[in-house]
Amino acid sequence: MASLRCFLRSGKNAVSAVLRREFHRTPAAAVQVTVRDALNQAMDEELERDERVFLLGEEVAQYDGAYKVSRGLWKKYGDKRIIDTPITEMGFAGIAVGAAMAGLRPICEFMTFNFSMQAIDQVINSAAKTYYMSAGLQPVPIVFRGPNGASAGVAAQHSQCFAAWYGHCPGLKVVSPWSAEDAKGLLKAAIRDDNPVVVLENELMYGVPFELSDEAQSKDFVIPIGKAKIERQGKHITLVSHSRMVSLCLDAAAVLAKEGIECEVINMRTIRPLDTEAIETSVMKTNHLVTVEGGWPQFGVGAEILARIMEGPAFNFLDAPAVRVTGVDIPMPYAKILEDNSIPQIKDIIFSVKKTLNV
Repeated sequence: MASLRCFLRSGKNAVSAVLRREFHRTPAAAVQVTVRDALNQAMDEELERDERVFLLGEEVAQYDGAYKVSRGLWKKYGDKRIIDTPITEMGFAGIAVGAAMAGLRPICEFMTFNFSMQAIDQVINSAAKTYYMSAGLQPVPIVFRGPNGASAGVAAQHSQCFAAWYGHCPGLKVVSPWSAEDAKGLLKAAIRDDNPVVVLENELMYGVPFELSDEAQSKDFVIPIGKAKIERQGKHITLVSHSRMVSLCLDAAAVLAKEGIECEVINMRTIRPLDTEAIETSVMKTNHLVTVEGGWPQFGVGAEILARIMEGPAFNFLDAPAVRVTGVDIPMPYAKILEDNSIPQIKDIIFSVKKTLNV
């Protein structure tokens, strides 16, 4: 009987100990959002916020967009706010510019920026120059957006990067998002801006998921145009890139870190106005610079960055010549093996970093 009482007493203590124990709590999982959905959220929130905002382009409405970026918007906002256009870039870009001049805030989608060449007169001569030519009396608050740069297997006429093309022109702002946070924050900032803004997305990034912070999930979240972001801290060399090439730079930096080389990776975010100060500050710390872009080398984004470093105070801090990693100076081939050798790969970045550091 005494042994039974002892057992019951110990069992009671064991139960109370279990009740007192705190169970392990798993932290809330970060929200994963694809670049496609981030762009969709940005447009949805801005369409809801401002009735002057509308979207037009090929297949953006009933088909939900060629890349499903505008999925669900036509059903929510109807024919007046989400407008399917004929296949005539010059025509619907002109309509959009006229609407912006009349006080609306259009989002003009090009199915690919290669097709924007059909409308480049509207983008440059009508949108970019009007505010200056009207002595500040006529703003043109318009967004031109769509996929830019090389995709996969679409050959020479559908694989160009237009960052240098549009970055060349005063009167335009040009942004090039990489992550879901970039895509949402920069597109919302572009829609709210009173200037024409070119938003260069990337088709291969649309389906890539990124963690989206609580701040970025807010409807008031915007990323200021003209500010770069340091994606990885480092002390030996600075890597500067935009759009999909940021992924390659981060992958190359991870490989190089195993060999003791710490790369600082800068995500440009904005092509024009260029955040020269952020690049100069980094170069003054690392004393080495490599730029990475998918576009052609001649008169490219990397060429502009190198020129600004040479002309500015950071030049005296360089311990070796700055180096560009770019697409090859040819029209994009169709064959996959040739295509792979025509755009920067991780191995090309690693080679250039080691060459610059002389290791």
